[in-house]
Amino acid sequence: MATDFPSSVLFCCDHNATRSPMAEGLMKKFYGHRAYVQSAGVKNDLEIDGFAVAVSAEDGVELQRHRVRSFDEMAQWGDDLSGFDLIVALSPASQRHALELTRHYHLDVEYWPILDPTGLGESREAKLAAYRQARDQIKARIIARFGPPEAAPQPLS
Repeated sequence: MATDFPSSVLFCCDHNATRSPMAEGLMKKFYGHRAYVQSAGVKNDLEIDGFAVAVSAEDGVELQRHRVRSFDEMAQWGDDLSGFDLIVALSPASQRHALELTRHYHLDVEYWPILDPTGLGESREAKLAAYRQARDQIKARIIARFGPPEAAPQPLS
C-alpha cells in the first residue's frame, strides 16, 4: 500500500553501480518530477554496471550516462543528506552507512533487501536473468511503496 509520497528520495547501495542506479532510473520513469530522486553508494570504486544498463534499457530506462558517486561526493557536490525526505538502502552496508550519517537528522531510512546480482550466473543469459530479478524486485518495491506509475504526459497534437 502506498504511503505518503516524499518530495525527495535517495537510493543507496554499496557502489552506486547496479541496484541504486536502477532504482533511481525506475523512480524517475514511473513518477517523473513528482520527487527529486538521486542515488549514491558507500564507495565509488566501480563504473556503472553493463548488465544493469542492459536490463534497465529493456524497461526504457537509460543508465548509460549514469555517473557513479559516493555519499562523500554527494556532500562535496552540494547534495546535503538532510535535504532528503527518504533514504532507501538496498544493501546492509548502505543501510548502516545511511543510519550513521543521518543520526542527527529527522528523516526516514528504509531498508529494502534487494538481490545483489553481481557475480551471479556463469553465462551471459544467466547473468542477465539475475540482473532482471534484481530489477524486478526493485520495481515491485517501488510500486508497493509509492503507488502505481503515473501515466506519461501525452504530446499535444
